[in-house]
Amino acid sequence: MSKKRVGLLFGGRSGEHEVSIRSASAIAQALKSPENAQKYDLTPIYIHKNGVWEGGKNAETILEQQMPPTTEASGSLWDFPPEVSSVDVWFPILHGPNGEDGTVQGLLTLMQVPFVGSGVLGSALGMDKLAMKMAFAQAGLPQLNYKGINRDQVWSNPCVFPKVCDEIEAEIGYPCFVKPANLGSSVGISKATARSQLETALDEAASYDRRLVIEKGITAREVECAVLGNESPQASVLGEISYSSDFYDYETKYTEGKADLSIPASVPDKITKQIQELAKQAFTVVDAAGLGRVDIFYQETTGNVYLNEINTLPGFTVTSMYPQLWDATGIPFSELVDRLIQLGMERHQSS
Repeated sequence: MSKKRVGLLFGGRSGEHEVSIRSASAIAQALKSPENAQKYDLTPIYIHKNGVWEGGKNAETILEQQMPPTTEASGSLWDFPPEVSSVDVWFPILHGPNGEDGTVQGLLTLMQVPFVGSGVLGSALGMDKLAMKMAFAQAGLPQLNYKGINRDQVWSNPCVFPKVCDEIEAEIGYPCFVKPANLGSSVGISKATARSQLETALDEAASYDRRLVIEKGITAREVECAVLGNESPQASVLGEISYSSDFYDYETKYTEGKADLSIPASVPDKITKQIQELAKQAFTVVDAAGLGRVDIFYQETTGNVYLNEINTLPGFTVTSMYPQLWDATGIPFSELVDRLIQLGMERHQSS
């Protein structure tokens, strides 16, 4: 069997650029394992923060050093490196906007080459929290109360904005969380417990995105489940995030020692099975493929579980929750990378 050339696409035009580099470096190491080296040849393609694609030695150096270059490459956004034409299957590991929102997936679809992960629809629904929640609601999946608004309702005349806040207080109440619909990594998310905080939170979120989501806040455990597959996905063991801060904000997420991961999560078997089934349902509802990490609230006092969101391209470093969950389930990192590539090729053949 001839080896497949894997185009590892990393970097990208988002605030999660550096995380993408670390994820790609871990995947590159996995592709060098004895089992994978017999199946695949690696072609790294780096996307600079200005959108220019670069391959060759420079892309390899960025992977090895796990750091972006000090200077960005010049060139046309559509002037792809020559190595692109030899790629048999793409592994895009671009987190955040312009990477996991369907834009790059559309480009790869036009290239008519298999790629790892969700297609345009699954990626777009997985990225836009408001569209995602509407899809979950249509499918009857359990969620906390939420409301969607647009930026122009926040940055409006003085008569409109107070009415918007009145509606949020009546429909959602306090505490509540205000989020930009299309950003990852907890960027722009704020917790509000009073009117003044709500007004500030709405203004901040509107500075990041034109679509906003306001969600009811509850006291609950935050549990995560990894999903793997296409039409018949599998669910992993559960993991739990614990922290001492008020909520899982950007600083808590990326500051060492501020959050703890427990794998497997100490959750009753009945609840575990319920969450795993809910994770697979969420994966299917948004038409995800390959991989996804589903975040769920478990309210211990009532026994209720609520779907929070799905991430269709989660962090993929060796310490990230997604690969750790599968390792605890019995699929080590290098095998997980192989399975994802195979799933990408299978989906392409059946499309």
